Amino acid sequence: MSFNDTSVVTDSCSGFIDGENVCLPTLKLPFYFAMRQDLFDSVSDTVLALAAPVIAYWTLSLLFHCLDVSGWKWLDKYRIHQSEEVTSRNRATRTEVFWAVILQHTIQTVLGYAWFAEIPRVSPTACYNQMEGVAKILVRVTRFVLGSHTADAFLRHRGAGITHWLYWWGIPAVQFLLALFIIDTWQYFLHRLMHTNRFLYKQLHSVHHRLYVPYAFGALYNHPLEGLILDTCGAAVAEYLAGLSVRQAMFLFAFSTCKTVDDHCGYCFPFDPLQMFTTNNADYHDIHHQSIGIKSNFSQPFFVHWDVILGTRLTRKQIEERRQKVKTT
Repeated sequence: MSFNDTSVVTDSCSGFIDGENVCLPTLKLPFYFAMRQDLFDSVSDTVLALAAPVIAYWTLSLLFHCLDVSGWKWLDKYRIHQSEEVTSRNRATRTEVFWAVILQHTIQTVLGYAWFAEIPRVSPTACYNQMEGVAKILVRVTRFVLGSHTADAFLRHRGAGITHWLYWWGIPAVQFLLALFIIDTWQYFLHRLMHTNRFLYKQLHSVHHRLYVPYAFGALYNHPLEGLILDTCGAAVAEYLAGLSVRQAMFLFAFSTCKTVDDHCGYCFPFDPLQMFTTNNADYHDIHHQSIGIKSNFSQPFFVHWDVILGTRLTRKQIEERRQKVKTT
């Protein structure tokens, strides 16, 4: 196939590069991909992508709620706050929180259904055409870096494998990391604005801070407009700019939801995988919910780079140093 040809790729050529043609081998699917329009016959991928974050939210929240009411003493050393503080210091009841989250989930589901109105067809032809585009770019970049002769000799034997890896693993990984970065950036600057602008804080963001002591299913306890702008729109922008497929978006939405719930769970577990891969965890976000840290730790939900770069990071060690300084003065 020539670089300007748009026909379906076949494996009839002698190698990855055959003169001015590029040939890809027979399509091999990775373990995670199913060559079908929907993962399940009875449920469309659109419905699954919209249901995934809701199911993830309430499943993980229920798990932490069971821990909250279990009365197990061994959990006390992992609690950030004592159980009694939830009712004594919070200014919203669990019933109010529950219905507010239900409202946000309803809004995001309805808007999400419209957002995913048209889904590209999943087919071998579509995959081949997309891999062709990757192969073209690979050839051009490699020739630019190594020169035509060396690049062609290298790609003739390795080009097909590199294209396969890029298409099924490399590019999706970059897309996912880009989506995480976009969500973090979107949420940091809007979250910070809602704290520095008195009107926005009073009318919108103060609702979330009625939970002085966070708990799992209160993670999305927000003013409906804030939930729409900060969470729903942020996820949609990340999905669009990162160029995610519906299935990639499904994973992103479920993962970011689990991370958000975990950040509000009220426990600091050393064996929690969502608290191990980044310092932006439940303890970090809990500082933001306290009076001393309400102007700090705006980063959420994944990494803390914006807090570090812009000087809004506050750690437990710094809090203790401040308290010691006050005692000695």
